[in-house]
Amino acid sequence: MNRLEGQKILVTGPAGQIAFPLASRLALDNEVWGIARFSDETSRQRVEDAGIQTRAVDLAEPVWGDLPADFDYVLHLAASIVPGHDYATAIRINAEGTGHVMSRFRNAKACLVMSTCGVYASPDDAHHGVLEDDPLGGSPQPYAPTYCVSKISQEAVAKFCATTFELPTILARMNAAYGDNGGLAAMLLDVILAGYPIPLLKGRDPIASPIHEDDIFDQTPGLLAAASIPATITNWGGDEPVDIRELCRFMAELAGCEVEFVESDDGIHQYWIDPTRRIELAGPCRVPWREGVTRMIATRQSDLPAGNT
Repeated sequence: MNRLEGQKILVTGPAGQIAFPLASRLALDNEVWGIARFSDETSRQRVEDAGIQTRAVDLAEPVWGDLPADFDYVLHLAASIVPGHDYATAIRINAEGTGHVMSRFRNAKACLVMSTCGVYASPDDAHHGVLEDDPLGGSPQPYAPTYCVSKISQEAVAKFCATTFELPTILARMNAAYGDNGGLAAMLLDVILAGYPIPLLKGRDPIASPIHEDDIFDQTPGLLAAASIPATITNWGGDEPVDIRELCRFMAELAGCEVEFVESDDGIHQYWIDPTRRIELAGPCRVPWREGVTRMIATRQSDLPAGNT
């Protein structure tokens, strides 16, 4: 499946950093619906302006109302990523909410559940390409301590639902998505432009697998085609391992400024995820990270000398 056309698609969390550009492009050739709490009417309007039909649904306690149930495909991209230590709420939204979605739309052709590479136990060697059957355990995310635990719980729920409801499912463990709509690279750029140092975890090389929103769109059909019972599991990140320091220096050069780094117990914790299985399922990436970052800067910071590589 190289393209999605003429399909009825449900996207959860359609205003999100990854979901919005994906849902917007899918809406050009498909009937796309989006559900979220939509506490911000501005974000809901943006979604609707992109041609996406919306309904307000809280996945912690869903009331489906007049939302159709006959979707061809479900892209469950919504996630609660918040500070604090309220594990019960995080699990209720991210894990139990996944159960609500998969139960309600069990008759879909396939369901893509977006997880995170943060479910893996932190590898001893940051240069090791983490494989899908490597140990789980959750890596530290100081900005959202509950997130990784809740996503491990989510995966268990999704596996159960795939088998119990006979719903072909793919679990995609996302790494560092980025593009014109934001992401890790954009957040790092904001820190650089503000003149603050980039915090890095002590004694560890921060290796990431950044993936551009164009590649996410291109690979979605292939991943949906690979959905199965029991659920297929794959990493979802870029093909090129990138040291965060190299990424930041490249962006700083484009922006015409300097970047500094500082070691911290709360520093950025990234590692490389092996892309082999995802390439087999959905093909290789076509946006090299330097090209993608240059385009991102040109869009988000029009006064910067984008293209000065």
